[in-house]
Amino acid sequence: MPTLYEWKGKNPRGRKVKGEMEAQTPEQVRQNLQRRKITPTKVKKKPKDLLGNIKFLQPKVKDKDVIIFSRQFSTMIDAGLPLLQCLDILQAQQENPTFKKTLKKIKESVESGETFADSLKKFPNIFNELFINMIAAGEAGGILDIILQRLSAYMEKMAKLKSQVKGAMTYPAITLFVALVVVSVILVFVIPVFAEMFADFGSALPGPTLFVVALSDFAIGNIGWIIGGMIASVFIIKKIYASKKGRILMDDMFLRLPVVGILIRKVAVAKFTRTTSTMLSSGVSILEVLDIVAKTAGNKIVEFAIHDVKSGIAEGRSMADPLLESGVFPSMVCSMIAVGESTGALDTMMEKIADFYDDEVDQAVKNLTDAIEPVMLVFLGVIVGGLVVSMYLPIFSMAGAIS
Repeated sequence: MPTLYEWKGKNPRGRKVKGEMEAQTPEQVRQNLQRRKITPTKVKKKPKDLLGNIKFLQPKVKDKDVIIFSRQFSTMIDAGLPLLQCLDILQAQQENPTFKKTLKKIKESVESGETFADSLKKFPNIFNELFINMIAAGEAGGILDIILQRLSAYMEKMAKLKSQVKGAMTYPAITLFVALVVVSVILVFVIPVFAEMFADFGSALPGPTLFVVALSDFAIGNIGWIIGGMIASVFIIKKIYASKKGRILMDDMFLRLPVVGILIRKVAVAKFTRTTSTMLSSGVSILEVLDIVAKTAGNKIVEFAIHDVKSGIAEGRSMADPLLESGVFPSMVCSMIAVGESTGALDTMMEKIADFYDDEVDQAVKNLTDAIEPVMLVFLGVIVGGLVVSMYLPIFSMAGAIS
């Protein structure tokens, strides 16, 4: 059985290089390195990773890892390297230990006679259905390098889209968290000090001050219940979203929101058209494309609309009509898709729509940020400012009486 060795050496330019290699003996590692024109300086057996079998301690394989893998794999296949040699090289230089093990298992699976696509199916958490189906189409058509190029380009654009949406949601989330922490600190630690001081005034306190003191007493007296209620609320919302009816209800609500809903629709259109274009141009059948796109929609209302399109096409209808009837996709998009269908260039038209909606998502994110920023600032000012002013009102009243 081959053993994993760590090696260090120098390449023909004299630059220090290192890596890992499976071999029967250290001498075999040295021979393999010399064939690659690397002068080995150190070869030793790799020590066992004691935490290697504990899954939750292992790093996750990120989208970036798969994108780089696809890009490099495409370049090597295009250069004429055999599939197994490509996997061997990519596994050796992979820094993510989880992905490294995955590539090793894929290589072993291909060596045993399975196709590359079938080998990828064993790792659905890393390679989704879209990736696997496109690889299968590339293998069948002998255009694996082109498919890998398209996949890496597609994933880069999807990663950018995902990053934009996360960026739009990060600002309000951070602002709300800061507001919650500040208000909690004021209610639990600051206001009791003022309340103790006001108890010696001997005069009636203003209404706002009484309300804030009562709110502080309630927060301190029920802090366990409040924290428990917040945790329970998060748990309940997750449970509702996990159920089919709850997911449909909440996804529909998100689509109807004034500013956020517009962003979600534009992201859905960009994702749908980009995925459909990439898969159609790679030779995947339209019904299979729609089935995969529906599963990766991320919104149940959009998913149902795509399933309606699939059913319509199976009955002999066009793609554009069911999309328009769904009410999710803009009429302009449906009209452009209808033109693409009639001219036989649906994949090209979908790509143009996707490029247009990438810019639309940029603008929608900017609009959302511009709309949320003043609202958050006013919210923080009213809440925190209101608490502070309420506590200073008795001091202002006392100063007025003295003057």
